This record gives sequence, structure tokens and C-alpha cells, in this order.
Amino acid sequence: MPEGHSVHRIARQFDRNFVGRVVAASSPQGRFAEGAEVISGRAATSVRAVGKQMFLEFEDDLWLRVHLGLYGAWDFAGEILVDPTIASANGRMGQTNQRGTDVGDDPILDAAGENSLSSIGAPRKARGRVRMSEQTTGLQEELEWPPPVVGQVRLRLLTDVTCADLRGPTACVLQTPDEVAATIAKLGPDPLVDGAEAGEERFVAAVRRRATAIGLLLMDQSVVSGIGNVYRAELLFRARLNPHTPGRDVPEELVRGLWRDWARLLTIGVDTGQMMTMDDLDPDAYRRAMASRDDRHWVYHRAGLPCRVCGTEIVVEEAAGRNLYWCPSCQR
Repeated sequence: MPEGHSVHRIARQFDRNFVGRVVAASSPQGRFAEGAEVISGRAATSVRAVGKQMFLEFEDDLWLRVHLGLYGAWDFAGEILVDPTIASANGRMGQTNQRGTDVGDDPILDAAGENSLSSIGAPRKARGRVRMSEQTTGLQEELEWPPPVVGQVRLRLLTDVTCADLRGPTACVLQTPDEVAATIAKLGPDPLVDGAEAGEERFVAAVRRRATAIGLLLMDQSVVSGIGNVYRAELLFRARLNPHTPGRDVPEELVRGLWRDWARLLTIGVDTGQMMTMDDLDPDAYRRAMASRDDRHWVYHRAGLPCRVCGTEIVVEEAAGRNLYWCPSCQR
């Protein structure tokens, strides 16, 4: 399932390539035909991401809410910003890109020397679908415009130069401003939306009043927005926290530490396009981590392997229908 960093990256693509432009909308699959007809011909005016949901505003106070869920993804084509992560995913954003990204020898830096989606890569002017061939190392461009519809596309949004195809979302609906506000009100704080201090206080209060295990609370989108299975496992390991500890029994400073670490990891995820959860890697180790999940995480998907810190076998168990990875020695 896409986690919060992916949705924020998608929102940035829409802000760069759709906001301020008139959009033609259609539903090739037919399941969003009425909604597409309503927004078609209107200009997109703003976009925001909160946790795992994106809200795209159109003229006349119309909002498109998209929740990708387990299987949803956006495919971008045409004039779009391409960074190594988007290239390695064939222009697709949303489905977790766990297969990795070969960043090569060139650093992914902005003008200030920091990782930034707004400056890595460059807008591609080719009026075609962005693809990465399995047999080559370069991007392949199909010059037909607009690109042909492939598969079950719930919604296609098209400007003169950019195309976005939505497939497999859990939710794709039109909402009024009041409905958008009500949806967001049900979501927990997002570090990139609520601000550090206000979001931290909301998170701490929500965790500290509940007897539910912290490993479940971190996945509850009403407690905190954007955390999924990968970030849940990694945050708990980084905090050396047993996932079965009731939220009300987690020391307040440790809860605050979880929030601050989430804010940091989320920012890294947005900047790099990967759920990078290991710190202080040298350049070679960083490239390996970007290219391979096996070199990127402390415990996630490492069941049966030795803990990177203590050597204890990483265990996996089911928690609310999802696999939970943790080290029973380090996370006491």
C-alpha cells in the first residue's frame, strides 16, 4: 500500500503540472464517468495531500478526493518532472516502489545541496508516455499523444502537455469543501500538513490515552496520517520499542520521539522517493540502499534474518491483517 511519502510526491506532481491549467477528464473504464464529466473543462486550482489521501481542487469549489488504497496508482506521461525513482517505476507513482532505484554516481541534490523533488531531474518535454525498458537503461518515449489507454483506467486527467491515469483506487469521488473538511477532520496529524508542534501534541494525546498496542496505533490513520507497514516496523525498531506495548504505557518522551522521527523519515521519503530508514550511510551504501530493499531497512521484510544490531532472528507476526516485523531482543 502506498504510504504518506508517495501521496505527497504525487500531490507535488499535480501542483507542478496541473494546477493553473484547464483539465480534460474522462473515465475510460466507465466507473467514474459522471464525475469526470463534471470536472472536465475546468481548471485545477490547488492540491493537497493529507496522509494517504490526495485532494485536487477545481474551479467552482469542486474537489476530487483520491485514496489509492492497496492497489491504486497514478501513471504520468508527457511533460512531467522525472527523477530516478519515477523513472525506475516507469512513470508510475503510488504503488510502493520496493524494487529500488539506481541513482548512479550523480547525487540527487537541489540548489542548496539537499535532496528535493522540486529540483531532481528535469521536466520532460517529450509528448509521450514515460517508460523504462527492461532491456535498456534509458527512458523510452512513445510519441503518440495523448498516449493510448492501457488497462482499467478509472480516471484520465489531461492537459495540453501532461497526462495522468488513475488505476485501482479505493476511493475516487467528488466532494464539496465541507465534505473535504469532514474527511480531513477524521484523519490524524500529518507532519507536512499540521506543523511540527501542533501535530506532535495531537499525536501524543491520541497515543497516551489508549490501551491499544503502539504497533496498531501507528497504523490507525485517525491517530497519525501516512504511516503504513514499512514505516511502522522501522519507526518501532529505531525507537527500540516493543510493538505490543499499550499506547498509554509508552513514556511521553518516547511518543514524542516517534513523532519527530516520523516527520524526519517522511521528509526523506518525499525527497528521495524511497522509504529510506537507515542513517549515516556512506555514498556506496546509500546507492545500494536506494537500489535494493535488502540494504535499506532495519527489520522490514527481514523475517528469519539476523538483526543488524544484535544478531537475533527477526520475527514476523500478523497484526490487524498485516505483517509486523520486529526484533524481540532490541525492541524490549
